Amino acid sequence: QVQLVESGGGSVQAGGSLRLSCTASGHSIAYYAMAWFRQGPGKEREFVAAVPWSGTNRYYADSVKGRFTISRASGRNTVTLQMNSLKHEDTAVYYCAAQFYGLGGEDLNLYNDWGQGTQVNVSS
Repeated sequence: QVQLVESGGGSVQAGGSLRLSCTASGHSIAYYAMAWFRQGPGKEREFVAAVPWSGTNRYYADSVKGRFTISRASGRNTVTLQMNSLKHEDTAVYYCAAQFYGLGGEDLNLYNDWGQGTQVNVSS
């Protein structure tokens, strides 16, 4: 089991940027697919972005494609989510998730380990 802690959330105006970080402990994330999910007010938790345990592929929800970038820094046991051109509808609690030897899928049930989340508020 890997422990995950998110940071970097906050409040920003529409059009602005934020950078979220997910720091892992307990195991190296080099063997984990890492993903970001989010849950907006009154909504289901939804997939945002993922990187598989191996390879260079990156996967994004259509709603964030071209605006968000997920990056893995295995040496620092950290995954980041760079969020640019933020919109009001990006307001949500953002969660980091990990799946051992995962492929980076969109189904939240694939992920066994979760962080506590970090709040992102985008004002219009």
